[in-house]
Amino acid sequence: MLSADGLFRTARDLFLRAVTSTYNDAPDQFYEWQRQSRPSDDTFVLHDGPPYANGSLHVGHALNKILKDMIVRTKVQQESQSTLLLDIAGRRVEYIPGWDCHGLPIELKALENAKETKLTPLEIRKSARNLASNTVVKQMKAFRSFGIMGDWNQKWTTMDTAYEMRQLRLFQKMVKKGLIYLKFKPVYWSPSSQTALAEAELEYKDDHVSHAAWIRFPVTSDWRSLPQFASLRDKIKGELYAVIWTTTPWTLPANRAIAVHSNLKYCIIRNGADALLVAESRLDTLAQVLTKADSIRPEPQQNIVYGTFEGSHLGGLEYTNRLRGKAAPAQPIIHADFVSANSGSGLVHMAPGHGFDDYEVCNNYGIPVAAPIDDMGRFTKEAFPDAPEVLQGAPSVIEGGGRKVLDLLKPHGDVLLVEKHQHKYPYDWRTKKPVVIRATEQWFADVASIKEEALDSLTTVRFVPETGRKRLESFVKGRSEWCISRQRAWGVPIPALYDSTGVAIVDEQVVEHIISVIQERGTHAWWSDAPDDPAWIPRVFQARDDTMDVWFDSGSSWTMMSRRADVYLEGSDQHRGWFQSSLLTRIAAGTETGATFEKGAPFKQLITHGFTLDEEGKKMSKSIGNIIEPQQVMDGTLLPPIKRKGKAAKGQPAYDALGPDALRIWAASSDYTRDVVLSVPVLQSIHTALIKYRTTLKMLLGSMHESARTAPLTATDQVALVQLQDTMDEVGKAFDNHEFYKGYNALNRWVNNDLSAFYLEALKDRLYCGDGGGVLEPIFHGFLRMLAPMTPLLVEESWEHRPEWMKQDTSLMHPLQQLYIDPLIDTNRLNIDPLELRNDIPILMAVHGAVKPALEQARSAGHVGSSLQSTVEIYVPETNNENHKFVLSVLGKHADELADLFVVSTVYINRAQDANSSTHSADFSFREEFEVHGVKAYVEVRPPEHTKCPRCWRYVAPREDTLCSRCEDVVQTT
Repeated sequence: MLSADGLFRTARDLFLRAVTSTYNDAPDQFYEWQRQSRPSDDTFVLHDGPPYANGSLHVGHALNKILKDMIVRTKVQQESQSTLLLDIAGRRVEYIPGWDCHGLPIELKALENAKETKLTPLEIRKSARNLASNTVVKQMKAFRSFGIMGDWNQKWTTMDTAYEMRQLRLFQKMVKKGLIYLKFKPVYWSPSSQTALAEAELEYKDDHVSHAAWIRFPVTSDWRSLPQFASLRDKIKGELYAVIWTTTPWTLPANRAIAVHSNLKYCIIRNGADALLVAESRLDTLAQVLTKADSIRPEPQQNIVYGTFEGSHLGGLEYTNRLRGKAAPAQPIIHADFVSANSGSGLVHMAPGHGFDDYEVCNNYGIPVAAPIDDMGRFTKEAFPDAPEVLQGAPSVIEGGGRKVLDLLKPHGDVLLVEKHQHKYPYDWRTKKPVVIRATEQWFADVASIKEEALDSLTTVRFVPETGRKRLESFVKGRSEWCISRQRAWGVPIPALYDSTGVAIVDEQVVEHIISVIQERGTHAWWSDAPDDPAWIPRVFQARDDTMDVWFDSGSSWTMMSRRADVYLEGSDQHRGWFQSSLLTRIAAGTETGATFEKGAPFKQLITHGFTLDEEGKKMSKSIGNIIEPQQVMDGTLLPPIKRKGKAAKGQPAYDALGPDALRIWAASSDYTRDVVLSVPVLQSIHTALIKYRTTLKMLLGSMHESARTAPLTATDQVALVQLQDTMDEVGKAFDNHEFYKGYNALNRWVNNDLSAFYLEALKDRLYCGDGGGVLEPIFHGFLRMLAPMTPLLVEESWEHRPEWMKQDTSLMHPLQQLYIDPLIDTNRLNIDPLELRNDIPILMAVHGAVKPALEQARSAGHVGSSLQSTVEIYVPETNNENHKFVLSVLGKHADELADLFVVSTVYINRAQDANSSTHSADFSFREEFEVHGVKAYVEVRPPEHTKCPRCWRYVAPREDTLCSRCEDVVQTT
């Protein structure tokens, strides 16, 4: 047999499942309603940053989607600025969910599913498409279960043919503008994924350990002929060596120069018969290195400095790299601005094929690029030409291949010292393995030429939080090129051709032809059709399998919009990802678009939220295993099970299902501009708030009477209306400013203090024993309007259970469809000037705030149980304060209602000279002081002076077992 509480839970859970099912299975009627009912010329567009179609959703996804939903639901409530309407109407919103479906994680999962089977590129694509399609269906079902409204029937994915065509057209525009080119230069390369990576696809580990090495390179004998070194010719009997320090010894085969700084001072010091070249500021560090390295030396020898030189005087020196073989050419010592006097040896090993700065500096000197490793990070034959097999048989460079390089140099004495070195290092965010910088032939987009325009476009964008502005600007400023090609099968092909010598041919006509064939046959045909298929290209040309960076994919999504979006909202990691790629591609295409194209950033507002954290403050991560799924929040399994008695206690644990609204309240209550915690204590607080909302709404639903629409309004009613309006103003402003947590806090204060502790408490006597009047219906509507963006399912449930007389009233609009500013009550019913009442309220609330603690004192002392068992006397002593008379006048004006307002039997207002009168002796008296408008006063709670009315329980009856005059009149007229 279920208890009453159990029956309530069962009924509620059934309703939650029914409502959730509606959101899952039926068209989004509310979204369609507003799309049909609201004017089209004032549409608010929130453009979806597509989630990745890979795996199950976690609470980070829920936070993102719910924030978006609350924004669009808030806009639906707002007044439209449409010029097409004569009457007031709300705004139309546009939110079309999307998914990012290409890329390496899905491709890797397709390969995993194939197990040992070797898949062709076409087979990979088919498997990846199937995986992505299934994931989209599952994720969409989950998103809809959160109560997310949107145009789900028009959802888009980056693998849709129409989307891919828009992306290729965008690429074509950038080609026409001269922004796309092929180049052999360093990029981030993942040996574990065998593809180039964007900066946004990296994560950095602070505890990476490398085998850092101090290496010497022999300076060619020509140094003795240079005039600046004439004084050293006889001092140095052996060889002169340039000393460098590197954390990546595997890059030494690619060394092509050594960099110094022209303004630093360098020393040549003795090292036995030989000499070492090092920065003057690094002499002590090198001495420590030599001491550690030379275990034969009985005690450290003081360095003998043969000479000191400006860095600018070292420009004529050359050296050799033994790893390049017996025929190794002389290599230059050059200037580089980034060389520091505070690290390493003050000389920098330059491998232009394995470093971005190295590449830029060496490129200015015309030094060729070499990167002798393959896609898997293994050395190629060029790494050690004299005996290629030595390094070709070594492990990959991320698995210790660098130690083999050091083994080749040790016999020559060129390895001074090797030590483990912990430092920050980039990792592939998918495989969690180290990446390398490797020069490969890749397609790039020119960012440098559009950078200033992109930065200028951000000046009119509103950022939430404002710190996002500098973050996005810094990423744009720090970028001159964007590597847009990837060496994978699952993606949009780069529409370029190559001649028989490998020279790329990419121009507007070539791209146009390729696009026309893809439009007819689909992108799969790029891999499935025969290489010599004449429909694609003349036989003299050939295609490659490079695909576009997924950030180019998702960054092209703005092409779906007819204008700039009002809002982009994603996590803070998207400043270097989707936000940046969307900005750059739109600016790049801007001058090649029609006259109706609205220039500027794709977004008018850019909102970012933080990461989700567990109760220990750790970022939720699959690798850590602390991911929380939204379903765990909704089914209540994160909270302790329900306590049950008897035989039921021995069965399977049962949990109090919280439903989607709990998930939504968590999102609404969080300051999302920072990282957001989801833990048991947080969820218990959310649960408490949800229960408070539900119980409050149940009381309103059970207490509203149709007769209250015509009943006279009391001052207490009108105070409640002012409090409601003030709260709605505060909540509405916060919601419109996307500060949902501020609105949530304001709403809770009103529910707990103004509504529950004040108005509903004061109204009970009138509801149960009086005329049943009050303003519960306006409060009900106002409450639901404030809840609508946060807890739409609770609003739906409450509206479904409204009284029958409200259901029959066809003039009432569904609360989700009401305008936030719609009047809650006919102002003709107000009998007190709202401005006058607003001035009175601080005084009434000050007295109320003193009466309550005085009553608590009396209750704690055992003198009263119900507050009706008391009389309250208010004392306002005479003072010279100009507000004294005003305070008394306000109290006198509302004297007849003060007892109801304070929920006591009687209230007296006495002047100060009566305060010490002996006529006020009582069994008990509890005093509480208060101050308002500079006037100091106090209240006293005393025993009632009359007897208890058996009907209303107020102590205002003339004698025992008789009704009070109010109840006598009610009984006689019914």
